[in-house]
Amino acid sequence: MAGVSSESLATALVALEAKLSTASLQLAKELFGILEMVDSSAGLRRALTDPSRSGDEKSALVRQLVGGKVSADAAEIASGLASSRWASARDIGDALETLAATVVISVAENKSAVSASGITGLEELENELFSFNQAVASSHEVQRALSEPQASAAAKATLAAKLVPGVGEEAKVLITQAVSQPRGIKPTRLVERFAELAAKRQQRWIATVSVTRPLTPTQLARLQAGLNAMYGRELKINVNVDPALIGGIRVQVGDEVLDASVITRLGELQRQLAG
Repeated sequence: MAGVSSESLATALVALEAKLSTASLQLAKELFGILEMVDSSAGLRRALTDPSRSGDEKSALVRQLVGGKVSADAAEIASGLASSRWASARDIGDALETLAATVVISVAENKSAVSASGITGLEELENELFSFNQAVASSHEVQRALSEPQASAAAKATLAAKLVPGVGEEAKVLITQAVSQPRGIKPTRLVERFAELAAKRQQRWIATVSVTRPLTPTQLARLQAGLNAMYGRELKINVNVDPALIGGIRVQVGDEVLDASVITRLGELQRQLAG
């Protein structure tokens, strides 16, 4: 996905973030259900990506189709995607899939964040997805069964559940989606994509800090406290020493980089380090 579609997906992900703290697996299942509806109708995909239609018109079409059948949040997310611009009919489905998977991943993140760092739940989910792919890779018979076009989605989901019986509900939802609706690719490849999304989500919990010289234990503790307060969560801190660094300190959390361009926040951190 590139160009205008990539921009539309990025906008949708920003809007979705506001809902993730209270999101449930039910919301993800509803979004996957809307995806199935979109994928099953070429005419609907064309209508939703027709550049001659206004965003409001396409949004209203989606609300008409899903109204009363899904939650208000699911309808809002889907209609928001419909109102955006897409380079191809395939892209809106890919975006729906990404948003649904992101909801599942955030549920795993939020569950562990209650008693520990959210990264714990994300790592567990990623490991469970990896275990499924390992189980599939170890058996040619299973690979054939999951790719058998005559087999029902329910049968494939049942087989997948038997391969990894101890995984959490979040992994079950993603694995079931991958085997029942792979959307033209191998189920294991789609599971890999889901794992990649989980790995990217983990970066929100990791602060990579570059400094000109090693930090003392006291400085590190102050830095930890300052970053935790700034981001509102318990971050894992990785410190890199770079004597050539200009400005004294550089912090990256996910896609956000704190450097001289955000001097106010960095200045506060440097004052804490100076004690």
